[in-house]
Amino acid sequence: MDASLDSALAGMSLSTLLMVVLWSLPWTAWALWLAARRSDIWWFLSILVLNTLGILAIIYIFLIAKQSDGREPATQHTEDKGE
Repeated sequence: MDASLDSALAGMSLSTLLMVVLWSLPWTAWALWLAARRSDIWWFLSILVLNTLGILAIIYIFLIAKQSDGREPATQHTEDKGE
């Protein structure tokens, strides 16, 4: 492991690490869910690979996914009523 990463992790307490994980996990999960539904493969991969403490996920959720570009989710479940 890199020496600078070792020193950064050594200075972080367990409670700080837990707070960071609890902050970024819901944002990341929500953004991944939205990107998958919208078939935004590049956003999905970027959010999945880059750990930005939820910042990239929040940008996607509130700026990119909220744009009214008229796109519908990739898969829509419709019920066939047998008509």
